[in-house]
Amino acid sequence: MNVFDTLIIGGGVIGTSIARELSRYKLRIGVVEKEEELAFGVSKSNSGIIHPGTQNAAHSLKGRLCVQGNILTRKICRELGVDFKEVGELIIAFEEKERTRLLRLKEEAEALGVPGLKIVNSAWLRENEPNLGDKAVAALYAPTAGVVSPYRLVYDLSENAKKNGAKFYTMTKVEKIAPRGACFEVYTSKGVFRTRYLINAAGLFADEISKMAGVDDFKIRPRKGEEFLLDKKREHITDHLLFPLPSKTSKGILIITTSDGNPMIGPTAEEIDDKEDLSTTDAGLKKVLAAAQRMVPSISEDDIIAYFAGLRPVAGDDFIIRHEDKVPGFINVAGIQSPGLTAAPSIALLVVDILKREGLALKRKLIFKGHRERTIHLFDIPLAKTERFIKKDASYGDIVCRCEMVSAKEARDAIRRGARTLDGIKFRTRAQAGRCHGTFCTTRLLKILSEETERPLKKITKRGPESEIIKETRTDD
Repeated sequence: MNVFDTLIIGGGVIGTSIARELSRYKLRIGVVEKEEELAFGVSKSNSGIIHPGTQNAAHSLKGRLCVQGNILTRKICRELGVDFKEVGELIIAFEEKERTRLLRLKEEAEALGVPGLKIVNSAWLRENEPNLGDKAVAALYAPTAGVVSPYRLVYDLSENAKKNGAKFYTMTKVEKIAPRGACFEVYTSKGVFRTRYLINAAGLFADEISKMAGVDDFKIRPRKGEEFLLDKKREHITDHLLFPLPSKTSKGILIITTSDGNPMIGPTAEEIDDKEDLSTTDAGLKKVLAAAQRMVPSISEDDIIAYFAGLRPVAGDDFIIRHEDKVPGFINVAGIQSPGLTAAPSIALLVVDILKREGLALKRKLIFKGHRERTIHLFDIPLAKTERFIKKDASYGDIVCRCEMVSAKEARDAIRRGARTLDGIKFRTRAQAGRCHGTFCTTRLLKILSEETERPLKKITKRGPESEIIKETRTDD
């Protein structure tokens, strides 16, 4: 039996943030994740926006944690070598009567402590966003908004937590939770785990985990968002994150340039029941394209290179982060929809405070290894520097993915860091993420993954079981 002081259920950005923060202390920390790799749940479909805090109610927990998280994320990215880009945000009004809503958003955000806000006029917009449609009359400008790669942030958080003693278990689905005196026994697909404190960061399935533990007072309702990725050739179509005025259920259909340079438009916001439904639709495409073209008319359907959908775990208007007094030692971290990525480091600090209040002895380690060396990505460095890397290791010159300039060395390093699937390699390196969708590189990546993991090609998958790339066919005699 695996025995821990704290066990975290869920290996997304929330679970890995909590694990890293707890790894500062002399604790036995475990993280269990039901998917084959970390970040394969809610975190895999995240837009990567680090929000400034402009679209949250001034009294809300998510608003306070968002503003704090925006500051903390910068520090964590510096420590872990994650590429954070501050690009600023514009919430755009298209009618004069909407100016009052911009002012109200500004007042609420200032009450939360969001810095540098100002209302800009149409002349400012024409100068600073030349591709913006001429119907825009004003915008709320928030300079502290930024973007990161959500996947690489998760992997870097987990690597650092692991370096400091945390243990991670993938393909480990929780099946039953049984309180045993002052501990919990957590029955999983890979055996039993015992822990004094149990933290539920299970995303879309947090309500089901909570019910297993004996708390059944909230439900997760998936909210599907369809998003569409544009060719990197349109990288400079905008200079800021562009938002319309928000609705009651959504920040609206927006235009961003991801940390890797691809513009992205979306998402929709559709309440659904199926927690596995990641389908995209023609209706979703038309809705997103029309809204995006209202802001930037030059966007074309021909620019789109990828369609995908993500599910947000909605459990009401605010985050649920609390110790459950009726089940001592059990902490729910649920309903973490947007701005969950931004708030993740501040959520981790709040969870640590709750654990301390509930009796967990927190003794700081004399040595906490808080930094990691920045991962090398050829697509992100000058050619002269690439040449120096090739001189040191020729496999940097063996380009596996031409669309995204990913070398065999980067692919092998990603596998050695934990990638076990083609999507795991893609999320770490961007191989297969270009316009050809892996037409050129998939066979090479299959071979490299097979060699590094010593698994036959027939066992290699896209994202885990039931997604094998090479299928055996049977013929009857």
